[in-house]
Amino acid sequence: MGLTMASTGRNAVDDGFLTQRQQGERVVALAGNPNVGKSTVFNALTGMKQHTGNWSGKTVSNAQGRHLYHGCTYLMVDIPGTYSLMAHSAEEEVARDFLCFGQPDVVVVVCDATCLERNLNLILQTMEITRRVVVCVNLMDEAKKKQIQLDLAQLEKNLGVPVVGTSARQKEGMKRLMAAVEQVASLPEQEGLTLRYPKAIEQAIEQLIPALFALPLAGLPARWVALRLLAQDRQLLESIQKHLAIDLAGNQQVQQALKAAYSGLEAAQISNGKLRDMIVSSLVLHAEELCSDVVSFGQVGCYERDRKLDRLLTSRATGIPVMLLLLALVFWLTITGANYPSQLLSDVFFRLQESASVWMLSLGAPEWLRGMLVDGMLRVLGWVIAVMLPPMAIFFPLFTLLEDVGYLPRVAFNLDRCFRRCNTCGKQALTIAMGFGCNAAGVTGARIIDSPRERLIAILTNNFVPCNGRLPMLISLITMFFIGTAGGILSTAGAALLLTAFILLGLLATFLMSAALSKTVLKGMPSSFILELPPYRRPQIGQVLVRSVFDRTLFVLGRAAAVAAPAGLLIWLMANLSWGGQSLLAQCAAFLDPFGRLLGMDGVILIAFLLGFPANEIVIPIILMAYLSTGSILELDSLPQLHALLVEHGWTGVTATCTMLFSLLHWPCSTTCLTIHKETGSVKWTIAAVVLPTLLGMAVCFVVATAARLL
Repeated sequence: MGLTMASTGRNAVDDGFLTQRQQGERVVALAGNPNVGKSTVFNALTGMKQHTGNWSGKTVSNAQGRHLYHGCTYLMVDIPGTYSLMAHSAEEEVARDFLCFGQPDVVVVVCDATCLERNLNLILQTMEITRRVVVCVNLMDEAKKKQIQLDLAQLEKNLGVPVVGTSARQKEGMKRLMAAVEQVASLPEQEGLTLRYPKAIEQAIEQLIPALFALPLAGLPARWVALRLLAQDRQLLESIQKHLAIDLAGNQQVQQALKAAYSGLEAAQISNGKLRDMIVSSLVLHAEELCSDVVSFGQVGCYERDRKLDRLLTSRATGIPVMLLLLALVFWLTITGANYPSQLLSDVFFRLQESASVWMLSLGAPEWLRGMLVDGMLRVLGWVIAVMLPPMAIFFPLFTLLEDVGYLPRVAFNLDRCFRRCNTCGKQALTIAMGFGCNAAGVTGARIIDSPRERLIAILTNNFVPCNGRLPMLISLITMFFIGTAGGILSTAGAALLLTAFILLGLLATFLMSAALSKTVLKGMPSSFILELPPYRRPQIGQVLVRSVFDRTLFVLGRAAAVAAPAGLLIWLMANLSWGGQSLLAQCAAFLDPFGRLLGMDGVILIAFLLGFPANEIVIPIILMAYLSTGSILELDSLPQLHALLVEHGWTGVTATCTMLFSLLHWPCSTTCLTIHKETGSVKWTIAAVVLPTLLGMAVCFVVATAARLL
């Protein structure tokens, strides 16, 4: 047995499916629920870390790799993780369509040994399409730790397909798995598994099958297609027309049979919603039956531990308070840990700017060029990196750690009830969590939401979560005006608690705006979804660090740095170009001053927010530059100095409060706007994502400022 290098990307994919299969090569699809180690199995077989591209026309990743076994090359395709083939999301649609139309020689369904019964739902749905299936029961090592005994021979007998136990992290069972794949690939094609449904549904299926048998369905089981037709799976109809050139919606015989089938279901008082529930219930009951003589438990200590933790972390009484305490703890660790490295990076960039200035002057460069490049572009770039990198380098690993342990799905579970009252989806809680690091990442994370309507609501409201670009300003203003600048544990703890209160305000804004959108331009009922509460697992510290640093921290920092340098040039030009004896920056601030006063701020603060559109990190430096008329961004040595300067220019507690509120609720940054446009493909919704929070932010600031003036 040997390994070859993997190939990824679009050159091997056409319309989402493989078209350049080499002669004699066999295609193996790797399917499975999320969090079952499917990609770990893929990496163990292909000898590489997963490299991803996009399925054609989809914002869903793909990965391919080759494995050589007994002289035959197997092209392994890691299809998107999914709980079901009843497609309601792009991931489920891609997974189902590859199994139906991608013509894999074998489908390996990877499942979790610690919760086999739940995973059997996907296995049964896959076997309804094809019998060329190998069941890979992964995480056998974790099942052993939890004293779960699995009779895999009995499961193989119950299912009628090969079942192999593996521990992919240790690369155990890979040879047995490939032997089973080789065995199944050599067998002739068989009909899919026949699952029995309630009598009324079976009668409806039987009415449809004759009309479907007359069509060239290219190996798709007529019984399964009939079931999906009854469930009104419009995406499947579109896929069949696209890949097989068969218009089931326009076929007279099929539609007549479908009408007769619906008449029978109506007579049995089975609505479409009830039909889907009955199909899912049949799958669940069959999975329970199959597992009844397969799974047994030793001591129940691990399960009791998980149940006790869930009683604490997901109950109505303690779930949300514990979540808020954890959030405050994460903020405290971020605030405490980021101070020193941030100052160190600031000193490094300051010395770098001095060296760059000396070097340019030694070359005879004109002062205006030195100012543009050093005081403008380099200084703003250095500020953004010094301010963003330390908190992200702390926050993202902590966030990824909670994700790896299995806590984030519990957050979604806790908030699901609140989101459902707003007619949205509990998965939006996960996009909110991602938005703490970067709102652009939160917008991209909305792909996990199946409903297009609810996904759009999550995108439009994600900006109410303060990202790492806004957190430093919030922390500084909280410390200076409400906690005190003395430092120490009490000061940072107080800042973390007050920051958590602001986060709750942003969460309240998310709920209110989500509810408003659901009742107006984006009307609809909340969709149902499957939310997995995975078992608590020991985190893989190495992978946590790699994923958080390279996939998140450096990626977000790179995007922010790309817009920081041009923004620095623009700010320097506005501060140094004069007209009528005043800089353009001062004139713009004076023009906006009356409007700023109405909102409890001033013109300098508003122009700083406008110029901070490329990167929120530079708002405070622009304010300082405008107050001091220095012509370039600067940083004062300490918070007491900054506090004294702000008070000298008329700042009060009300000014600080309105500035923080506007920072929390105002428009998204340029990177997030570009991401929104990419995800929605719409200029209209991108503009809405800017206008909605801005109007809310101005309204809230006006109310607070007016109330303060009246009192």
